[in-house]
Amino acid sequence: MKKLLKKLFLSVTLVFGVMLGVVLLLPGTVQAETKTLGVHILNPGDIDYAIQLLKQADNQDKWHYLTVPLPLDDLSKQKEWQDFFKKCAQYKFIPLVRLATKVRNRAWIRPNRKQIVEMFVFMNKLDWPTNERYVIVFNEVNHAKEWGGEVDALSYTQILEFTTNWAHTETANYQVMPAAMDLAAPNGVETMEAFNFLDRVDQYNPWLFEQMDLWNSHSYPNPGFSASPTRTGQNSLRGFEYELNYLKNKTGRNFEVMITETGWVDNNLTRSWLTQYYTYAIQHVWSHPQVKGVTLFLLRGAPGPFESFSFFDQANQPTNIFEAFQAGVKEAGID
Repeated sequence: MKKLLKKLFLSVTLVFGVMLGVVLLLPGTVQAETKTLGVHILNPGDIDYAIQLLKQADNQDKWHYLTVPLPLDDLSKQKEWQDFFKKCAQYKFIPLVRLATKVRNRAWIRPNRKQIVEMFVFMNKLDWPTNERYVIVFNEVNHAKEWGGEVDALSYTQILEFTTNWAHTETANYQVMPAAMDLAAPNGVETMEAFNFLDRVDQYNPWLFEQMDLWNSHSYPNPGFSASPTRTGQNSLRGFEYELNYLKNKTGRNFEVMITETGWVDNNLTRSWLTQYYTYAIQHVWSHPQVKGVTLFLLRGAPGPFESFSFFDQANQPTNIFEAFQAGVKEAGID
């Protein structure tokens, strides 16, 4: 009954807002006029490097997306996160907050409901830079290492359902996205093929996909994160199209999608082509009308396993990928 009354109140409020010809926003927030491109960062402190990558002199008034994980250990870092959100507002970044837990025995532990509630209590205390509060419900759960060491579609379905219901009963405008799938993962002990996993989620809760506010995709240029952007197929840069068609068949909806991870590695196969790859992707792939945003992986991944994706090296200097991306953006004629 409480949820029904809240929806009725919001509906009446929206009708009056439309009649008055205004957009009603929460105090202290703005309605963002967004740009498509952004970047995936690993922690709030990386925002200064995102400014170097994305904010040129001629696009200071444009909005960009930042995907950022919120691990459980960060729930004691309210000042750090509030400072991050303040900079997001100042430099016009829209955070896509991906919920995360902590690593134990080389796998991310599964969250429980208490931890989910604690995350929302934390997020509710922050002054978000825009009216929309984008939340991603964990990461690539068709990998065992991302879900407590076991691929378990049932337990993820239950957590996604609980998180979505909780977010939608908050007074804030939370926009919920599910965990992105690894579209290249095979069926095996440690992984499950993406649409096999999604089919199981749909079997456990046939209404859950319809409750998502928008979709979340990791559409990489595989194989080897090195393929041409002209390649098609589930494992290509256009993998999100397969997901959108799947959802259309299941729900009848044409979802908007955030591509929260994508991009090339810097290697002998890609190095001389990276600028052209970015230009083509911007003009012909990420321009898809249902793509709401793209956050490239990864802003700062050096040293470590993601070094070949990184826009900055170990000395915090721009890499070949940084230079190729900015050149590709310029050639594509956008900022």
